Formats: sequence, C-alpha cells, structure tokens
Amino acid sequence: MALTSRLPLLTIGAALLSAGCASRSPAPAHAPAHDEPFRPQLSFSPQRNWMNDPNGLVYLDGEYHLFYQHNPNQNTWGDMSWGHAVSTDLLHWTELPLALPVEKDAGGKITQMFFSGSAVVDHANTSGFGQPGKPAMVAIYTAVFPQARTLNGKLVRAGTQAQSIAYSLDRGRTWTQYAGNPVIPAPPAQYAAEYREFRDPKMFWYEPGHKWVLATVAAQRHKALFYSSRDLIHWEWTGEFGPAGAAGGVWECPDLVELPVDGDPARRKWVLIISLNPGGPAGGSGMQYFVGDFDGKTFTRDRAAGTDADAPRWLDYGADFYAGVTYNDAPGGRRLLVGWMNNWLYGEKVPTAPWRSAQALPRELGLRTVNGHVTLVQQPVAEAQRLRSRLLFGTPAQTIARGAQAVPLAGAARAPLELRMILKPGTATRAGVRLGKDAVTEIGYDAAQGVVYVDRTRSGATGFHPQFAARHTAPVALPEAGLPLRILVDRGSVTVFAGEGEAVLTDQVFPTTGVDGVSLFSVDGDAHVRDLNVWSLNSIWKEAQ
Repeated sequence: MALTSRLPLLTIGAALLSAGCASRSPAPAHAPAHDEPFRPQLSFSPQRNWMNDPNGLVYLDGEYHLFYQHNPNQNTWGDMSWGHAVSTDLLHWTELPLALPVEKDAGGKITQMFFSGSAVVDHANTSGFGQPGKPAMVAIYTAVFPQARTLNGKLVRAGTQAQSIAYSLDRGRTWTQYAGNPVIPAPPAQYAAEYREFRDPKMFWYEPGHKWVLATVAAQRHKALFYSSRDLIHWEWTGEFGPAGAAGGVWECPDLVELPVDGDPARRKWVLIISLNPGGPAGGSGMQYFVGDFDGKTFTRDRAAGTDADAPRWLDYGADFYAGVTYNDAPGGRRLLVGWMNNWLYGEKVPTAPWRSAQALPRELGLRTVNGHVTLVQQPVAEAQRLRSRLLFGTPAQTIARGAQAVPLAGAARAPLELRMILKPGTATRAGVRLGKDAVTEIGYDAAQGVVYVDRTRSGATGFHPQFAARHTAPVALPEAGLPLRILVDRGSVTVFAGEGEAVLTDQVFPTTGVDGVSLFSVDGDAHVRDLNVWSLNSIWKEAQ
C-alpha cells in the first residue's frame, strides 16, 4: 500500500531524537563481564539498570529480537523505554542501543513512555511502510501519556494508555513512529473508564482470515479484548473474553497461540495466556492459561468434563515468571515463550546490582494429553543443551537409604548446572535434591501432598521482603515408573520442569556463598533415582566473549 495515503511520519533514531527526548544508551565499547555473584549465566539481563516485561519478540533475517521494558537511568521501575537485544541462537545475546526511548520535555517531565507490546514483520507490506527488499518490522506498544496533551487535534487525558505503532527498516536498529498515533486510542465504549488500564497489545498474522489479529486487556475488568486489521493501522474490535480463572489482580500481557495436540497437526487448539498481578499461585505475580478455540474474532475456552472449569490453570507455579509472551515468525513454526524472571511483590528489592531483573531462558510450548486433559507443556529450548560443558556425575540408578539425611554427589560443582533424573519416592514422604551446604535450596517431591516443590526458605539472602522465604508447590501426578525432573540451576535462580513439562516452577534464589554442592535426600524412608545426570553448563556471557 502506498504511503501517499498516510499521515506524515515522525522519525526517531540515534541521530534524530528531539532535544526533549532521552538520549540513547551508548553501545558498550567491549563486551561486559556479566560476572557478578547473582548475575544470570543462562539467560539475558541488561548490563545495567531496571528491566521488566519482554516485548516485541520477533525473528527476522537470522536474528531473534528481544525488546523489553527498561529504565535506562535507574535500577528501579521508571522512564519506561524499549530496550533491545538480539541473538542468533536464543542463548547468546548482544545488547543494542535503546529502540524506543522515553520522551521528556525541556523541563525533564515525561511526555511519553513506552509500555509493553509486540512486533511483527510485515512481509506482504500490508502497512505500506516497507520498501523493495526491506520488509518493515512493525511494533505496536502501549503509549502512556503522564500529562494531558493534544494528539491529532484531540485532547488526551493525563494518564491515558493507548495503542500506538512504529516501524523499522533496518532490522530494529532505528524506529519511526506513526504520526497518526495512537491507532487504538481507547477501548470499546463500554470500557471507556479503563483509559488508564488499557494495555499490552500482542499481534500476529491470522492466515485463515488473511488479517492481523491483536489481543489486549482492559486490566481492571479482567477482560481480554480482540481486534483485527488489514493494514496494522486501522483496527476493529471483534470480541472479548473474561473474567475467568484467576481474577484476584489486574490482567496483563495477553498472548494467543495455536498448537497441535499430541503432535497431531490435524488436531489443533488455541491457548490464551494471561498474566495476573497480584493473585499468582506463589503470591504476587503469576501467569494462567486457557485452552480452547479462536474463530478469528474471539476466544472460547474448553470446559473439560470432570474438572473444575473455573479453577485457574497455571503456566508456572513458581514466584518468578511473569508477563511471558511468544515469538512471531520463529523458524519451523516453533512456539517460543520468554518471561520476566521476577515478581512485583519484591522486584525492586532483589539484591542485585548494577542491573535488576532478568528474562528467563526461552521455552518451547506444546499441548499434550495428560491424565485425560489437554494440557500446556513446556521445556527449555533445545538449544540449551549446547551449553553442557562436562558431565559431573552420572548413574543409571541409586537408592537413598532410609535414615540418610543427604547423599553428596561426587564432582557436583557450582552453578550454572543442569540436573536430570527420574525420581521415585518409594517409602519416603519427601525426596529430591538439595543445592548448597550453608544456604540450601530444596527441590523435591512431597508424596503426602502429591506436589513437586521448591523450598527457598533457607536459600541465602531472603530478608529483603517478608514473603520471599517460602515453599512453592505444583501438583503433578506421580507415574508408576517415577517422576521425570529437569532442573536448571543458575547463579540467581532455579527452574524445575516436572513430568512432561506440565508442572514448572521458576524461583529466584540468592545464595550468599553460591551454589556450592549438590546432594540427594530422602525423609522417613528409602527413595530411588534413575538416569541421574548432573552437567556443568557454560556461561552464555563467557562463551560470547
């Protein structure tokens, strides 16, 4: 579509920022060490300052783009901008200059912040923003206006959250804001009072309707709102979903993905993902999902017989996985999810510097029939196996004898580590793995409760918030052959994938002495493990250097 029919365009870039805008962060002259005590070694964190939600996850020309909510000026929330990093393998990331910097007037007051959103590659040039051989990368984001202002001849109230777009013709390095913004200035009329809580657009190409589809939220109403567009500029509201499941806090960061069930391409279901804060399963922030159908206009969830249809289905049962969204255009049609590894309960207080917060290692999503129900399953991306350095310990079978408090694993060293095993509790009431000696994080299966758990009550630095020291649980069926466990141990976190990946827990931990040892334990009886392997993992930062 020709640009002649469009309003004028306002370009922002490294050399074109207006005097009132925040300047871009300079690109580092050399690779930073990223070697601080609690610095994640398996997933992305910015070199400095605050980060929260992942944004604009999209693949183009061999690069996975990770945009993210970023305060380039402080180590707490504020001055919301879009940070930017790229990777060729989902493991090793290069931090780039800001993509969309916070805008300020001459007096230093914020005039526009850039909240969460998404990005697509407009291969067919439906927007008209592209050029021959240069498809536009188009981002949609929640534009936040702290002060009242006039946009396109209309007065915008202070605090307004509206959906705006920008595009890039140089693989996301510089961006042009559409001068006709916002493209969705307000939610539908019945939600007019939600102008301060209307945010987090996730868009994607919907092939059956040959159109773009977008999901956003009326956060306080616990509503997912659906829109469609032919050109990424003009959007029509088509339907809504909710309230449903958990509604104890605001709904945020929706995503809608289609997946085959049990690997059968002829049997497909849609999954609507919603973040919730507060009201998560471990307190504070959490993520839930719904399985159902999408007709191009709205989502309808399945109500499986024999289940509590209104019970929340949690994507992650730990405390530290939030605002997760999936990649657009990932090669091979993979559904790859990245989530913010923190919690709004204590996110600004975690004991890290000069950065605060990380994104979790990307995961691949699937749908499996588990105990008769179509269930979302997750595993670390297959690329993560490339980080394995050496096998520290391995055994085909081992018994943890009755009365043994802990069985040290010879050769098990410091984080980052990966553990895989099949755990059979036997006569033990609890059994599993302990990480560390003085500061201990316990990961195990509780036979009485029928749950896999992470206990971080003695994990090290916990005093920065009264709810941090806690035990988090995920219900999981115990197969007769034993429970498969895959555990990723980083310097500042543990992530547990149980069963087929239907139960996942992500928890930050801050062991003041580091993870200095691994041992098996059982309580009140014998336990057994099979196919136990412990690998040392390479740091993504050291490999990158």
